[in-house]
Amino acid sequence: MQFFKPNFWDKNNFSFLSIILLPITWIFFLVQLFNRLITKEKIFSIPIICVGNIYLGGTGKTPLCIEIFSILKNLDKKPVFIKKNYIAFKDETNLLKQTGSVYESKKRIYGINNAIKNNAGIAILDDGFQDFSIKKNLSIVCFNEKQWIGNGLTLPSGPLREKLSALNRANFVMINGKKNTNIENKILNYNKKIKIFYSKYKSINIDAFKDKKIICFAGIGNPINFFSLLLEYNLNIIEKINFPDHYNYSNMELENLIEKSKNNNAILLTTEKDYLRINEIYRKKINFLKIKTIIEDNDKFIEEVKKFI
Repeated sequence: MQFFKPNFWDKNNFSFLSIILLPITWIFFLVQLFNRLITKEKIFSIPIICVGNIYLGGTGKTPLCIEIFSILKNLDKKPVFIKKNYIAFKDETNLLKQTGSVYESKKRIYGINNAIKNNAGIAILDDGFQDFSIKKNLSIVCFNEKQWIGNGLTLPSGPLREKLSALNRANFVMINGKKNTNIENKILNYNKKIKIFYSKYKSINIDAFKDKKIICFAGIGNPINFFSLLLEYNLNIIEKINFPDHYNYSNMELENLIEKSKNNNAILLTTEKDYLRINEIYRKKINFLKIKTIIEDNDKFIEEVKKFI
């Protein structure tokens, strides 16, 4: 699935297009409701931690999964990742594989069963908050403070997979960004018992790009967040280029980018997820930003996680 996120999704007020799409939005909601009502929930013999979202894409699920994996590994809990097999999302799977075992199947329940057969201790679902076939022990919903819920409407009128009332099924919310009491209050209006945590990204290879001219590009859910992170490090960005989410770069496009960097005496810099989608013969000429998710109140977060596993 490759697409540019419509601009009207993140406007504070309803646009003409969002209103026109409302009938399809209602149909989408009814189909989702029917699916939930007819789906039987399966309970597994190991704890299931789901890291999902309501806002479509760009909320930091995969980096948070990697951080949770590290936490659980330090607790000797034998964690593994579970992914539904989407051809377009292989970048996420490849990123997870650099950290630990990934069980990928057309249905997540198959992946969990395979993990159990191989003596896994805990399954981490990267996505799956809307998969009602799995009983979760802990559900974490991710948001980005910059985009929050966009225009507040569900697909396709807006960027939300579900209404905010879905937070009643969640235990934690993880907000990537700065503390925002307005957002916190809206979350607590739907679930007063939910735990709210904050996270931020830290680059672990940023020094390699200082004092260099940079052309950056990204094909992720919210490229603006990647570009903003680079600017926070005061890098010399001379051009920013957007591509659709989960974009598969052609050889011609990569050659054009490399030629552009040569002509401007600059380096190319992208996200790690984008880098893993790039043809290997071009990777030596392209750099990626290696990031780590830093959880604020990390000790408290770990103690809260322990209660569910």
